[in-house]
Amino acid sequence: MTSMPVGGISPAHGPSDGKHSDLVLRNAKIHTQDPARPAATALAVRDGRITALGDDSDVADLVGPGTRVVDALGRRVVPGLNDSHLHVIRGGLNYVLELRWDGVPSLGIALAMLREQAGRTPKGQWIRVVGGWTAEQFAERRMPTPAELTAAAPDTPVFVLHLYQSAILNRAAVRAAGFTRDTADPKGGQIVRDRTGEPNGLLLAAPSALILYSTLAKAPALDEPDRRISTRHFLRELNRFGLTSAVDAAGGFQNFPENYATVTELARAGELTVRIGYHLFPQTAGQELADLRRWTETVRPGDGDEWLRLNGAGENLTWAAADFENFSEPRPDLAAGYEGEFEAAVRLLREHGWGFRLHATYDETIRRDLAVFEKLAADGLFPAGNRWLFDHAETVSGESLERIAALGGGISVQNRMSFQGRAFAERYGAGAAAAAPPVTDMLRLGIPVGAGTDATRVSSYNPWVALHWLVTGRTVGDLPLRPAEQLLSREQALELYTLGGARITGEEAEKGALAEGRFADFAVLSHDYLTVPAGDIPHIEAVLTVTGGRIVYAADTYEGLDEPVPPVSPAWTPVAHFGGYRATPPPSVTGARQADLLAQAAAESERHRLWRVARGSAPVSPAPVFDPCFVL
Repeated sequence: MTSMPVGGISPAHGPSDGKHSDLVLRNAKIHTQDPARPAATALAVRDGRITALGDDSDVADLVGPGTRVVDALGRRVVPGLNDSHLHVIRGGLNYVLELRWDGVPSLGIALAMLREQAGRTPKGQWIRVVGGWTAEQFAERRMPTPAELTAAAPDTPVFVLHLYQSAILNRAAVRAAGFTRDTADPKGGQIVRDRTGEPNGLLLAAPSALILYSTLAKAPALDEPDRRISTRHFLRELNRFGLTSAVDAAGGFQNFPENYATVTELARAGELTVRIGYHLFPQTAGQELADLRRWTETVRPGDGDEWLRLNGAGENLTWAAADFENFSEPRPDLAAGYEGEFEAAVRLLREHGWGFRLHATYDETIRRDLAVFEKLAADGLFPAGNRWLFDHAETVSGESLERIAALGGGISVQNRMSFQGRAFAERYGAGAAAAAPPVTDMLRLGIPVGAGTDATRVSSYNPWVALHWLVTGRTVGDLPLRPAEQLLSREQALELYTLGGARITGEEAEKGALAEGRFADFAVLSHDYLTVPAGDIPHIEAVLTVTGGRIVYAADTYEGLDEPVPPVSPAWTPVAHFGGYRATPPPSVTGARQADLLAQAAAESERHRLWRVARGSAPVSPAPVFDPCFVL
């Protein structure tokens, strides 16, 4: 038996009889999400599934000589988190190349990181900061300027993406991207220029982010061996926060099959540590129907395995039907007449048993799409068994929600407002921001809802930041947006981040809750999500993450119990030196908080003294304090 220091469980003697567990977790506070048994203190795992759940006595007979026993030391355990909208495939292919500003508390620190990285980045390579941060998180409450990027890295191209709104480039990056005074603004984008007409390093999505992503695409990419290493480290980073599953929403510049080859090879080698359900997104305008037809005639959703499976099409079906999500710009009006091609795409998918997801930020888009679905419902194509959903839906109306419910649809919500909430409120008003999106209304209507991040190019991939937003309605800059009636309990939010994601892939009978027969996917947390101060929620991490009975991440007391990963390659890349998300202390343990607690303790002492005085058990005036330091 290999174990952490434990007591109360002894291994059975003699050889294994085939009934002993591979892994036993004990001394835990397990939140199961199973109504039949909401809580437990121990569980046992064999062949990747939970075989027993209860207390120490329920698992004692399952411990044999080869069983690994882990003592949770009284920590909270939750089902493995499942991000229902994460660009995990694209994120993995680029992860080690990116300097992550996720969680960095000040612009000064961010620029110092950039300056240090410039010293090790080889000639020809770029430094890229791509998503996971906002100016609101910095103490300075502002973005860097192109001049500051140039001062930090005079000769190395630097590309910094800020939400869906803009990108900031230093002079070297302007040159490397080929921008000159003669470069025309692309459709939907703007190259900002100085008084002489030269590009000044600022690119604006106006409102399309294509100019941002097409510029980023000019940076050098990794070769296949390093893409594999990069993806493994990104999956390990997701495991760090307790993620065991993710639904990949595809996206622009993610071509099938070439960009899916890395996760396919990792799945074939048994090296995935996050279960992935992926979508297919037609990339070329004008040939969307041809791509969808070829895919539907080749494979069926759900034909993969428990680690890698096709979930359907989207989050775009046709380019003309997609709106934009840049809240610093006015809502775009979609082209008239896109419904014809869109209807053909939806009909094709429904007739072949394919589910789909649709990027739709605004109610105006959702209403037009729903009209198409209601037309197809006359042919029996809605509602039907194959799952479909809208993504984002920040401004969806109550009427549209009722139509979605009637057509059997679902919704995947993300915490994009954590990062863009101030811009949204400034454009549409505090009233609109208070219910963007109206999650509690969705749940009241019985609509299946999954929660996620939409990482990595805008929101951070840290799921606890998203859970904090669902629970508190506050942005990463601590701006309160949502009233109490639009907030979720911690248990509700966690369910959307576990069972909600499983419903989107049709796997709610396998994962999302901890019960006998289900996947052994769970996380032991650094802090108790159900009881910590709300401000501490974004600072939670896993100290142990298990996927399919495998320990895929281990830290703190459990360091070294997880599976090894190869060193970061190339060795000069930012992740090799800075890692990923920057951990900072929870607010409840900062110096100011400690001072507050001491003040509270002093006040309690004084109240206790006055209580004793009132009862005659202490003098009215306290005895003088003798301090020899003041004796002359």
